[in-house]
Amino acid sequence: MVRRDNKETIIITLLSFILFTALVAYVSYLFTRRAKDVGARGYFMASGGLNGWFIAGSMMLTNLSVEQLVGLNGDAYAHNLSAMAWECTAAISTVALAMFFLPRYLRGGFSTLPQFLEERFDATTRRVVSAFFVISYMLVVNPSGLYLGAITFNQVFGVQQAFGASYPVTITGLVWISGFIGALYAVFGGLRAVAVSDTINGVGLLIAGLMVPALGLLALGHGDFFAGVHVIATEAPEKLSAIGGAHDSVPFGTVFTGMIFANLFYWCTNQAIIQRTFAAKNLAEGQKGVLLSGLLKLMVPIVMLMPGVIAYHLYAGNPLARPDLAYPQLVADLLPWWAKGFFVAVLFGTVMSHFNAVINSTATLIAFDFYRVWKPEASDEKMIRVGKMASIAVAVISLLIAPLLMFAPDGIYTVMRRFSGFFNIPIIAVVLMGFFNARIDALPAKIVLLLHVIAYTLLIFVFKVDSTYGIHFIHIMGMLFVTEVLLMLVLGQFFRRAQPYQAHIRQHGDLTPWRYASRMSVLLVALLVSVYLTFSPLGVARSGGVTQQYYLWMSLTWAVAVLLLVVLRRRVHAADAGRARAAAAAR
Repeated sequence: MVRRDNKETIIITLLSFILFTALVAYVSYLFTRRAKDVGARGYFMASGGLNGWFIAGSMMLTNLSVEQLVGLNGDAYAHNLSAMAWECTAAISTVALAMFFLPRYLRGGFSTLPQFLEERFDATTRRVVSAFFVISYMLVVNPSGLYLGAITFNQVFGVQQAFGASYPVTITGLVWISGFIGALYAVFGGLRAVAVSDTINGVGLLIAGLMVPALGLLALGHGDFFAGVHVIATEAPEKLSAIGGAHDSVPFGTVFTGMIFANLFYWCTNQAIIQRTFAAKNLAEGQKGVLLSGLLKLMVPIVMLMPGVIAYHLYAGNPLARPDLAYPQLVADLLPWWAKGFFVAVLFGTVMSHFNAVINSTATLIAFDFYRVWKPEASDEKMIRVGKMASIAVAVISLLIAPLLMFAPDGIYTVMRRFSGFFNIPIIAVVLMGFFNARIDALPAKIVLLLHVIAYTLLIFVFKVDSTYGIHFIHIMGMLFVTEVLLMLVLGQFFRRAQPYQAHIRQHGDLTPWRYASRMSVLLVALLVSVYLTFSPLGVARSGGVTQQYYLWMSLTWAVAVLLLVVLRRRVHAADAGRARAAAAAR
């Protein structure tokens, strides 16, 4: 029997959860109705009308999920901040997307990445890559997100104890509730409803995410925030190091090998992410959204890893049974009763947003890369109907698979990272070669896509070279990328296009770049270097405080950044003056 005070807390939590969730739905409905999207382009691409804020919000909520909150904080509890490399180094990839990939995508008027691959290589390459996306989204990405979200809800809020249900029933119920509501956005609202709900939930996640480390530091300092900061800075400061060693989950060297290409794949070619940029109102808005999301990724150490470090200190006298309990336990212990409803709504929104965004992208792939290829004369009404049917089918399959993950071994977060190695490296290799080499024909691309799956399976899952020989699987991904690029170059000498590839221009909207894009890119790189310097043995991750070398390298970093910013500012002003003179001469 639940005590009265617990019942009252559950009621208040439930009511505030319903109110926030309903608010997100209502605002999404208003924006979607006001936009009056029509036709397939309206449903799948928001009529090409998303501004930078909605692009940034949707990209972030598509990217962030509960398994990252739980998994990264668990890794910080067990090791240090080295796992932030998965998130923070994405700032470089967002610069690559904004400055290189996005102008080419919008100029070509693409709806899906595989559409570009058909134009550059052939229809078979398009369908193979599209199938990679659909299978991984449906069988791995969505089910794991739903399952880990469900177990987090259960751990944080004691759902099983509150309702007296069995563990399998509780997890299955939570999976189906979050998945069902998330699918409604994707099926009935289309991309615009997904983007709006993502943005609102993203603001909530930022607020809630900052609450946890703030409350944790207050608890660690016995009510004094700065005393808590002093504890994590002086007691076991090595926990604050982002420079991973050989025994950490992300050794620092991997940042310069496979992680570069894994992040380039995720942020520059992954349909679930880049579809939001395809729907940009114009290039300037697209670049704003992409670079803003890169800036937000640099906040990851505070939201996604610092609570794990705080938990390490807070529970030092009574260590947790498993690292993955760090974040749920911290939330359960520290969050005041009046904030629990908002927090559970934000967590729910994160799971739901991740789910509906991937559902929408999967439906887009099925509609454009399979159905329209099969029925090129299909009307917009038929395309939307097929998209909705595909969304329902994919959602149901994901909902059926997700509860089964409770019978899988622990470490789903790491397994997901390993699984992504099946398709991320060959796709980014093929896309980059497609852009930079105009002569290579389609056969080398198809050979690389097939051989990578075979090679990765043998290296990681059969011969287990990572555990046997101590070669981290991220390094293996980097080596495979280099091998596959070299293989395409060699095969490209024998299998060449009759005519060099020339991109087709089918632009949607204005392709004038954002005037601050280059300067924002320089700022992001400088901030990334500063974050790594700060969370390193030169900075705060050492006894005795920061070193003189830290100040030297920080000064050098920002001196170079300021110099580049000045040069770029002058170039922008010169370009503006040139356009003004040309306009005056035309008059």
